[in-house]
Amino acid sequence: MRLIVNGAAHDVTAPAHETLLVTLRERLELTGTKLVCGRGECGACTVLVDGRTVYSCLTLTVGCDGRQITTIEGVGRADTLHPMQQAFIEHDAVQCGFCTPGQVLAAIALLDKNPNPTQAEVRRGMSGNLCRCGTYPKIVQAVLSVADGTSANG
Repeated sequence: MRLIVNGAAHDVTAPAHETLLVTLRERLELTGTKLVCGRGECGACTVLVDGRTVYSCLTLTVGCDGRQITTIEGVGRADTLHPMQQAFIEHDAVQCGFCTPGQVLAAIALLDKNPNPTQAEVRRGMSGNLCRCGTYPKIVQAVLSVADGTSANG
């Protein structure tokens, strides 16, 4: 099958039961997508498929044939961060960092759908992504700063 990951086509062969998370990490060596719970409860494995958030630990690779997949590696570069990545840094929304890739992708998808959310809408929109360090207020601030353009790169 052909996966379009971060704008690049990849021909992959994967068993029917293989999850997108495994394919991304083990076959394509895109390790920014994290395995935490493996049950779709934490959101650390969140990626975008055709612009919508999915838990890659619950998504079968075979269902992604020909679809646009975006991982954290596809939203910015070390020398030019995505505005959401920059906002997470500016607002100290990164603690251990394990949930950050999924949080950033969920936040990007949220603003793509609702570019001017309220604080309550951000909290609700990000509710599928857990942070074991408890940086929720800072995550909300980061998302709102990108929405209102106060982030340095926003």
